[in-house]
Amino acid sequence: MNSKVRVRFAPSPTGHLHIGGARTALFNWLFARHHKGIFILRIEDTDRSRSTEEFIEAIIEGMKWLGLDWDEGPYRQTERFHIYKQYAERLINEGKAYYCYCSPEELEERRRLALASGKPPKYDGRCRDLDKPVQGRVPAVRFKMPQTGLTVVDDLIRGKVEFDNQQLEDFIIMRSDGTPTYNFCVVVDDVAMGITHVIRGDDHLNNTPKQIHIYRALNYEIPKFAHLPMILGPDKTRLSKRHGATSVMAYKEMGYLPEALTNYLVRLGWSYKDQEIFSREELIEKFSLENVGKSAAVFNPEKLLWLNSHYISNSTPERLYELVRPFLIKEGIIKEETLLDLQWIYRAISTLKERCRTLVELANSLSYYIAEYVEIDAEARKKFINEKSISYLIKVKELLETMDGFDSKTLETAFRELVESLGVKLADVAQPLRVVLTGRTVSPPIFDVIEVLGKEKTLKRLDRAISQS
Repeated sequence: MNSKVRVRFAPSPTGHLHIGGARTALFNWLFARHHKGIFILRIEDTDRSRSTEEFIEAIIEGMKWLGLDWDEGPYRQTERFHIYKQYAERLINEGKAYYCYCSPEELEERRRLALASGKPPKYDGRCRDLDKPVQGRVPAVRFKMPQTGLTVVDDLIRGKVEFDNQQLEDFIIMRSDGTPTYNFCVVVDDVAMGITHVIRGDDHLNNTPKQIHIYRALNYEIPKFAHLPMILGPDKTRLSKRHGATSVMAYKEMGYLPEALTNYLVRLGWSYKDQEIFSREELIEKFSLENVGKSAAVFNPEKLLWLNSHYISNSTPERLYELVRPFLIKEGIIKEETLLDLQWIYRAISTLKERCRTLVELANSLSYYIAEYVEIDAEARKKFINEKSISYLIKVKELLETMDGFDSKTLETAFRELVESLGVKLADVAQPLRVVLTGRTVSPPIFDVIEVLGKEKTLKRLDRAISQS
């Protein structure tokens, strides 16, 4: 086996990159980077009825968004059919595989009868020792599996897993139409690409004994296997669309940061002491398969949201503006060609970033800074805008008209003097003002809001609210 670690992520392009696949890719990537090895991307697109170019592009887009760069590939199995054919012919010539002339209809009927009589629906091996072809039929190719003994998988996560060979059937490696099957392709590719470690979901564990025997038949060293525990939804059933978004790019569209999703995915099954938050460098340094658990991981959307808010609050305003700008355009808050004053928008983001859990929330909050006017929430208007509060707002307007300094500290000093002269609490003035300026009841500190809005926009909104009362 190669002394240098070589691993691969090998998705089937029959859908978008989903949470489970992304975690598998991430664990392979981290394992390769930790060991200074090679990470290969291979597209397993032999299922021509379900594989599409659109899904291939979507998988690659998801990988790039997560920052999972590959060293080789992407290889595509559909470009390697001639290689699989050569290996299949070699196995036939060596007596390790054989032609099977059973039709799909015959196989299905035998399967049905076996199930009806309580027997395992495995292939009965009737073509194993045929000495001549069956006329008028195009054969598939089956691999000869051992019929006695045990196949032991030495799994790096699960330990020893045993399979009774009597339960395993001679499986098809080349279909009658000349296309190879998954269990055959994967071994040929892993051999050709020098894969040292196969790290994948435990839904592939039952395929492993078949693959081990193909390695042996071809006289190649068997790689080390590590099967990751499955991911469950909050209700402890297998994670699926009914639990909400499962596509990686859907999380991008919902305003999640790639580092938040990466950090969350790595903690689905892997741990390092009690640490929750990791930089990418820390993950590469600390990642090991020894710390991957055997039990299924439960997907917790609230935990992911918490992590996302952490990464947003710890990002620079400059980066956040770059990330949030597409959301501002999508929501119609700004146009594609809009050029905002960068120092101003960075200040606006600084007031909001610790309050927003997603980029969508950030865009939505920035809207009341960017818009000329805001629509006041009906419930907020009913609760806070009345004859008394309007009288306070008139005083605020008069105060602001006389002020030159519009920084938050100067504003706070002036406001405290105003409320003292009115004999009221600061909240009695600040809350109606917040509603008028932002259209909502929750915002950053009111003095920060006024500073960012600036004198002209603040007075316009006050004028509008007073005139409409």
